[in-house]
Amino acid sequence: MARQVWAAAAVAAVFAMAYGDANDIDMVPVKGGTYIMGCAEGQSDCRSDETPARKVTVGDFLIGRYEVTQGQWKSVMPYIYSLYTGNDNLPVDNVSWNEVQEFIQKLNAKTGKKYRLPTEAEWEFAARGGMMSAGREYAGCDSIDSVAWYYDNSGKKTHPVGSKQPNELGIHDMSGNLWEWVDDWYAPYPPSDETDPRGPPKGVGRIYRGGGWGNKAVECRVSIRTSAPPTNHGRYLGFRLAHDVD
Repeated sequence: MARQVWAAAAVAAVFAMAYGDANDIDMVPVKGGTYIMGCAEGQSDCRSDETPARKVTVGDFLIGRYEVTQGQWKSVMPYIYSLYTGNDNLPVDNVSWNEVQEFIQKLNAKTGKKYRLPTEAEWEFAARGGMMSAGREYAGCDSIDSVAWYYDNSGKKTHPVGSKQPNELGIHDMSGNLWEWVDDWYAPYPPSDETDPRGPPKGVGRIYRGGGWGNKAVECRVSIRTSAPPTNHGRYLGFRLAHDVD
């Protein structure tokens, strides 16, 4: 009963907040720290590009509580190509990495802030719950249905942001709903520990994380990663914002 009350209150809050323009972006502070990034040894479903798992240290940062919504996108951009429509609280989909950069540039000019995409290391740290992590397989729970819209429960479409339970930091939809672009060019993981990794200076594909509405559970784990050229669109692609701590 308590969980149902929480869910109803959370959805009501999201509908009140996320519908507005891009000034309404809710950012969550993430205290930095050191964690094991990648797929842990002994886990049976690891993919080769999720290994080797190694210690990564990130600094403090802010990250969006929700994926950027269609309402927020439309308040900044003169066009929208989303394929799932009818509700401004749906995450904006079908956006390329390059278009996200255009959105961020216009948003920063409008707000005077310095929003950016999270790095891959920041994204995974936040998805795992930061220093509050309980070591879950998905972002917030080992039971994927509690935290993610994915192949088995999505009805082959996106859903309003924040309509599943959050992770330990109060962040929603980091598993499922839409894959999320991050800042880094794709590269295999190095074997050594790293501090604030930013990826290689150039590459062919930009990384996106988290799995989406059309993916099986195994593809929504917090360590899953894949990439595409920065010009690529897709009904499975969205993003959330990050910001340095002032």
